[in-house]
Amino acid sequence: MTTPHELTGIGVSPGVAYGPAVIVRLDVPDVPNRFIDDSEVEGELSRLDEAANRVVEILTALKERVRERAGTEESHIFDAQILMVRDQEFRDQVRQCVRDGMSAETAYEFKALELRNMWGNSPNRMLRDRLADLSAIHNRMLAALLGRPGEEEAVVPTEDRVIIVARELSPGLTVQLDRDHVVGLVSEEGTRTSHAAILAHSLGIPAVMGAVGALDHIRDGTVLLLDGQTGSILLEPTRGELERARAQLSRRQKLALELEGAVAQAAITPDGIQLEVLANVDLPDEIALAVKHDAAGVGLLRTEFLVTGRAALPSEDEQMEYFRRVADSFNGRQVVIRSYDLGGDKFPAAFRAPHEANPFLGWRSIRVCLDHPEIFRPQLRAVLRAAAGGRPIRLMLPLITRVEEVVAAHDMLLEEALGLSRMGIPAAATVPIGVMIETPAAVLIA
Repeated sequence: MTTPHELTGIGVSPGVAYGPAVIVRLDVPDVPNRFIDDSEVEGELSRLDEAANRVVEILTALKERVRERAGTEESHIFDAQILMVRDQEFRDQVRQCVRDGMSAETAYEFKALELRNMWGNSPNRMLRDRLADLSAIHNRMLAALLGRPGEEEAVVPTEDRVIIVARELSPGLTVQLDRDHVVGLVSEEGTRTSHAAILAHSLGIPAVMGAVGALDHIRDGTVLLLDGQTGSILLEPTRGELERARAQLSRRQKLALELEGAVAQAAITPDGIQLEVLANVDLPDEIALAVKHDAAGVGLLRTEFLVTGRAALPSEDEQMEYFRRVADSFNGRQVVIRSYDLGGDKFPAAFRAPHEANPFLGWRSIRVCLDHPEIFRPQLRAVLRAAAGGRPIRLMLPLITRVEEVVAAHDMLLEEALGLSRMGIPAAATVPIGVMIETPAAVLIA
C-alpha cells in the first residue's frame, strides 16, 4: 500500500505543528464472560458500586486538573462524564443483568456495548460527538472492575516535542498532555464539537480530528506537519513545505494581532450609528472568549449542548446554575437564552421521537416543548431562577409559526413564576420573551 503524502481531517484547534509522531493506543479491556450463582449477586452489585465510586474520584481529580490548566468552564466537561457514570437508568439495567446471573464486568460490558452501538448508529449528531466520552467512561469502569490500569495511567510523552496520533482522543487523555512536549494532536475519529477538541483548543494544542486512515499510514517517528485550521496533515514534509507553513503561520498571527486591536474599537457604521455586537454562544468554552472580546452580552445562548451525550435531560438546578454563571460572566449585560431547539438530530438518547420523513421540518423546537411540558417547564423555572436579583436575562423561542405558540409559552412562564413564588424560591416574576424569525409564517405575522 502506497503511503500518501497528505491526509485531510477536520481542523478543530488552530495552529501549525511540526514533529515526529507518537502512536497512542488505548486498548479496550478484554472482558471474560463469567457467570455467577444467586449467592454471589450481592457481592457483584457491591463491586459495581465500588468501581463507580472509584471512577468518579478519578474524574473529579481530572476535573480539578482541567480547571487549573484550562479554566472553570472547560472543567465542566467532566461533570458530564460523572453524570454518565451515575446515570441511574443505565446502572439499573446493568444491575438487572447481574441479578440474571452475569458477573459485574460481563453485565457492564454487555450493556455498554449495547449503548455504544445505539449512540454510534444514531442520527443524532450530538450523540455521535460524545461517543468518545461514553467509550472512555465504559473503559474506565471495566478497568476498575478488572483491577487494570485506566486511561489516566496511559503513557504520554514527557520528552521531545511530538505529535500524538490516536484512533480517538478523550478528554481524560487530552488533559494529561503537556504542551511543552506535545505540540499537536491527530485522531481518526472526533469532530469540532467533541469534548477532546474543546480541551485541545483551550490548552492551545493544534489538533486535527476525523483523519480517516491516519493509523494505517502514520508510524511512530513519521515526521508530520499539521495545520489545525485547515485540517491538513503532511507526512515527511519537504523543506519548501515547511517554509510555506512558517510564512502562512506568520500571516495568521499578524491578522490575529490586527483583529485583537480592532476589538477595543467601538462598533460604529460609516454614517455614525453605534451598534451593539452580542455573542452567539453554542458551547461553554466560548463564553470566556466572548467576554475577552468585549461582547455587549449574549444575543443567542443555545441550550442544546445541555442534552448532548445525555441519557436524560438535565435537571432544573443544572440549567439554572449554567444560566446564572453565563449571566454573571457578562456582569450586567443582557443574556438571551434560547429555549430547547430539540428535533432533527438533537434529541437526548432516552427521548423517543416519532419517525418523520424530514425531521428537520416537522415536529421540533417550540412544538416539542409545548407538547412535552415536562421538558419545557423545568427550563422555564431555571430561566426565572437564574434571573433572580435583577440579572438581565431574556428568553427566546425558536421556530415560531403562530401567535398561539408564543401565548402558550408565556402562560407557562407566568404559571411557573407563580409556583416558584408560592414555594418561596428566589426567582424573577417574569422575563422578556422574544422569538426567532426563521420561518415564512413568522415573517408574515411579525
